[in-house]
Amino acid sequence: MAVESGARDGAPQHTAPPPGEGAHALRTGTLGVADIAFFVVSAAAPLTVMAGVAPLAIGIGGIGAPVGYLLAGATLALFAVGFTAMTRHVRHGGGFYAFITRGLGRPAGFGAATLALLAYNGMQIGVYGLLATGTQDALEALWGIHVPWPPIALGGVFVIWYLGHRSIDFGAKVLGVLLVAETGILVLLAGGVLLDGGADGLALDSFTPGHVLVPGTGAVLAFAFAAFTGFESTAIYRREARNPGRTIPRATYIAVGFLGLFYAFSVWIAIQAFGSTKVLKAAAADPAGLFFTATTHYVGGWAADLMHVFIVTSILASQLAFHNAINRYGLSLSQEGVLPPFLGRVHAKHRSPYVAGALQSVLALLVVAGFALAGTDPYQQLLLWMNTPGMLGLLTLQALTAVAVPFFFRRIRHTEGRWRTRVAPAAATVLMAGALWLVVAKIGLMTAAPLATNTALVLTVPAAFAAGVLLALRIRRSRPRVYEAFAAEPPESPEQPEPPEPSEQSEAEAPVRPPAG
Repeated sequence: MAVESGARDGAPQHTAPPPGEGAHALRTGTLGVADIAFFVVSAAAPLTVMAGVAPLAIGIGGIGAPVGYLLAGATLALFAVGFTAMTRHVRHGGGFYAFITRGLGRPAGFGAATLALLAYNGMQIGVYGLLATGTQDALEALWGIHVPWPPIALGGVFVIWYLGHRSIDFGAKVLGVLLVAETGILVLLAGGVLLDGGADGLALDSFTPGHVLVPGTGAVLAFAFAAFTGFESTAIYRREARNPGRTIPRATYIAVGFLGLFYAFSVWIAIQAFGSTKVLKAAAADPAGLFFTATTHYVGGWAADLMHVFIVTSILASQLAFHNAINRYGLSLSQEGVLPPFLGRVHAKHRSPYVAGALQSVLALLVVAGFALAGTDPYQQLLLWMNTPGMLGLLTLQALTAVAVPFFFRRIRHTEGRWRTRVAPAAATVLMAGALWLVVAKIGLMTAAPLATNTALVLTVPAAFAAGVLLALRIRRSRPRVYEAFAAEPPESPEQPEPPEPSEQSEAEAPVRPPAG
């Protein structure tokens, strides 16, 4: 794999298309701002988060819970300042690991790549347990039918494989429809509550300091940060985006802004539905039914029935978004020469990384089947034991990316400004580290597992990163050309010339390499 220095952003650049980029490559110029935003917001599964997790946040943090989601959104918007600035200079499709390589060096980049594979697979595969329980609840509520969970979860694997096998624009359309459905039902609930005036009249006491600065706020923040999982995956779709220098930043800000405001608003609506004095009792008595009860009262039983259905489709949308992200990580790492070459194959018709998608689905089948044969609970074990390392891994990658941003911009000439390249990334680093600490400290509230189990789940994250660093050292000795070309810039695409951002028109960047390992 030949490389050369002097790329536009200072990284080594491929002199030939990487494997898989020949006759069959990803379909470029396909995704617009809305399409990418659909992928990101769908990964967060807003209806599932609200109906399944928000009642717990209310029960622990009280009526000030909406502010926790606003604070988490503001923190991630601050992170997005440096993150999106970097997307304009790094054209590589490796997302987190490419950014971390450029700022912190190749060993850290290898560690980030390994951690990303663990995190995204943990999030995607674990949610099959949630799909099973959500479908069971829907079938029992609507028709009184009980179906064992393993067939539901295994069937879901095949559905996600098929949708991921199709073209990315097909997936974007599916996610768009499902996202409108799941957010629409919450909008109906909000309309009913606002028109009726709530249980005790509409009030803004959720936003007063006395209800925000309470002992349970830390736990609410932990739940809130977990609710944004997957928003950073915008950069993974760079090669398929139209004018990615503009599309990626806009989609990122839209996703973060929408999720932060929508979450806070929906939690506030749930509080108004029961009243500030009664909602804590309702959340404690029936957390799983809080939103269903409110929807039945203010909209009608038919809307509650639809909510059951849309929770299932919300979960499927989330899994498809994570599945697509994993496939593109696998494709990128295959093209790097780190993973086997066959994972870099792109479907001739659909232009999807179909081999990587098939392998991810096989892995999901094996894990789900293993949990089923062990007789575990789909929610308490499959979901929580897989999702917890995934969520912690993604938070860790965000924090490392925030650290990498100023190091990257110190090494090139640019006109981005101190706010984007130093101030915001430094503040985001501190806040992201605090968020990570909060989630680890409150991990027992999320998993309800023994200390030994929680410790093992948490330690999985540094273990995955360390494995990546060790892999980097091994490849540096055994395959130095692969090591030197890791996260190298791809050649400029003749099919899709990207006009420069206004701030970059007079930019002259020094040709420098990533920090040496």
